[in-house]
Formats: sequence, C-alpha cells, structure tokens
Amino acid sequence: MRQTTIIRKELVDKKWYIVDAANVPLGRLSTLVASILRGKNKPTFTPNVDMGDNVVVINAKHVLLTAKKEENKIYYHHTGYPGGLKQINAADLRAKKPEALVEKAVRGMLPHTKLGRKQFKNLFVYAGAEHKQEAQKPEKIEVK
Repeated sequence: MRQTTIIRKELVDKKWYIVDAANVPLGRLSTLVASILRGKNKPTFTPNVDMGDNVVVINAKHVLLTAKKEENKIYYHHTGYPGGLKQINAADLRAKKPEALVEKAVRGMLPHTKLGRKQFKNLFVYAGAEHKQEAQKPEKIEVK
C-alpha cells in the first residue's frame, strides 16, 4: 500500500530564479518559466498547492519569435462593448509593451483557476536588463 504525503503551504520554501530572455525562443522560455511557477521542478510537486518559486525574466524585448510570427501572430482582446474586438500583432505589441509577450505566453500555460492567478503573481518581467529583485539574490537559470 502506498503512503500519501500531504504538503501544506506553510512547509513550502520559495526560491528566486532569474532568466535572461535575450535571443531565446518565446515558447521554450514560457514552458520553463510556467513549470517553475507551478513547482513542477520539485520532487514534492502537489497540483493543488502553490509550490512554485518566484521568477524574474529580464530582456523581454529581445525574446525571439521564430518564423514569421512577428507579423503573423495576432493577440485579441474584447473591450466589453458591442463590436469591441481589438487585435494587435506581435511586432506592434513588442513596440508598445514588450513585457506583455512573455506575460501572455506564460499566463496561457498556467491553470485558468484561482491557483493559476496566484502563481502568475510570482512572475516579474522586465523589458531591459535592470530589475528590482536584487535583494532576493535570484539564482540564474539558462534556457536550453
């Protein structure tokens, strides 16, 4: 008979990681960051507890979009008013708000529940190389 271990959120220790997004494909970066945010890299992973760590992504404006996604990938949102469907392509979104490319990709890979929203708050994305989390001494992770 197997023994089930139940993890309480008080027992979870959160680490800080930093990822440099310069010249890294957006999909590879997003899958790595999403799995760390969920805590899937830990042996004590529990799907119903926020086991994940905090992740800082720097150089988001230099993230790599392969093929012709820069012009062809379109992001949609609705204003809530009739006829209010808006769209923007990846190139315009990068020019307007470069952090949004990474944030939207990671948010789509997290659970669409209260827990997923809580895990998403542990992500900090910056367009340039400077960030505000130096005091936490984040551990650097390389994307393969």
